[in-house]
Amino acid sequence: MKELKLIPPTDPRVQTAIAPFTDDMLKEHDFKEIMVNPSSSLSLQKHKYRSEHWIVIKGIAKVQINENKISLTENQSTYIPLNTKHRLSNEEDTPLIVIEVQCGTYLGEDDIYRYDDNYGRKN
Repeated sequence: MKELKLIPPTDPRVQTAIAPFTDDMLKEHDFKEIMVNPSSSLSLQKHKYRSEHWIVIKGIAKVQINENKISLTENQSTYIPLNTKHRLSNEEDTPLIVIEVQCGTYLGEDDIYRYDDNYGRKN
């Protein structure tokens, strides 16, 4: 089993952790716990090689998938297909915790095309 390790956030308002799973499971799947601090958002982005499932553990998530916007509460989830614009936001006063399950043929962090990024990152 892999140990739990934290990935240093690129912005102090967003934190990511990798959950412990075996190497075989991580070939075409990855699992992350994402914490989005109050009044913060992830990039509006898409992925060419992976889809994602988001499960809300704590808080209220504002989710944009293409032009559709929905709210999810604890124990609710959504699916983001390949090549689909998406964004995760927290408009509340408390942290949002989401489990992200990535599925695809390539799961590298360079498989992110950003349309809009609050933190100045480039493609």
